[in-house]
Amino acid sequence: MPKAVVILPSNTYRAADFIKAAESLGIDLVVASEQPAPFDMGDRYVHIDCADPVAAAEAIAALGETVPIDGVVAADDQGVMVAAHTNSILGLRGNTPSAAATTRDKLLMRRRLAAAEVDQPRFAALKPGDPADSVAADVGFPIVVKPLDRSASQGVIRVDRPEDLDPTAARIRGLVGEGATLLLESYIAGEEIAIEGLVADGELTVLAVFDKPDTSTGPYFPETLFVTPSRLPAEALAEADRVAGGAIRGLGLSSGPVHVELRVDGNRARIIEVAARSIGGLCSRSLNFGLMGTTLESLILRNAIGSGRTDLRREPSASGVLMIPTPRSGTLSAIANQEETRQIEGITGMDFTITPGGRVTAPPDGERYLGFVYARADTPEQVESALRKAMATLEVQLEG
Repeated sequence: MPKAVVILPSNTYRAADFIKAAESLGIDLVVASEQPAPFDMGDRYVHIDCADPVAAAEAIAALGETVPIDGVVAADDQGVMVAAHTNSILGLRGNTPSAAATTRDKLLMRRRLAAAEVDQPRFAALKPGDPADSVAADVGFPIVVKPLDRSASQGVIRVDRPEDLDPTAARIRGLVGEGATLLLESYIAGEEIAIEGLVADGELTVLAVFDKPDTSTGPYFPETLFVTPSRLPAEALAEADRVAGGAIRGLGLSSGPVHVELRVDGNRARIIEVAARSIGGLCSRSLNFGLMGTTLESLILRNAIGSGRTDLRREPSASGVLMIPTPRSGTLSAIANQEETRQIEGITGMDFTITPGGRVTAPPDGERYLGFVYARADTPEQVESALRKAMATLEVQLEG
């Protein structure tokens, strides 16, 4: 029986999906997590700290000295560096620590992509004490200001006027640290898409392309709707595929899942983000592959251990996911009208990730989703319609 390690940070939603996938594939799964083991799991559990990826990798590798390990997978961003260091120590397929680091530092990513001549926004680094006006002049307004290491659009804010840049930078540093370097990027118009793929031997296989029908123009950039297959013209999608592949090679990524976000304006595609992990939250539950409904997590585990097909075609029906919007910050009382939402034609399920009584933080300060609603139908238009009805029906009730 092949053995794989899945790295599960304390705030991940995805433990159950990877465990279920491993069981279906006959893979003996080892969990490496920041949470203490719920019970004595012996050599099937390693307690780690993702904030120290080298030490975490050494702890996993120590297990590999006595129990053969065939592959290592990071469920979320926080485990990417741990997986890379573990694969390096054990000599397994995977991204090198140097390549993985480019996806965990947005400024480093921009510099590597620039060196590889990959189409992307103009950019500059804003360090504490730098004259913001002169740094911004090299980029040009409107500007998107970002922290270097956050996901889910946390701290991402568009600035249109020079006088708003300093207070915006101060606000973001209030989230991520007063001494933080920030990334300034030129704002890119166009439709935003997300490519979900797997990399093997440095080459990208595209598994799905999501439209983001509610592409934001700012000032904040919350995620809401993802719908696949994309409705963009074939020429635009081919260009997005080409640019994404160039980004993968430019960053030196060699193996594993990737989530690539681009903006497409006409037939021009430019890179927004590249992550060395699969789509975030529980969005992967909107995807199935092949005739047997293989899950994305199953493909990721197969890729990690080098076993079986990982290029299965996505199911013929359209599908999508709604990340339930957070209208404001407060304490969650309830999410009402759930049964009415389940009755909407095309809706296939819902998952909630914050329970009543939990604190909710609205964009751009928050980084957690309230939950996810899934839809499936014959066409992307029908999927989008179902998800919009769900968004209008669900009522998020907050206190405070």
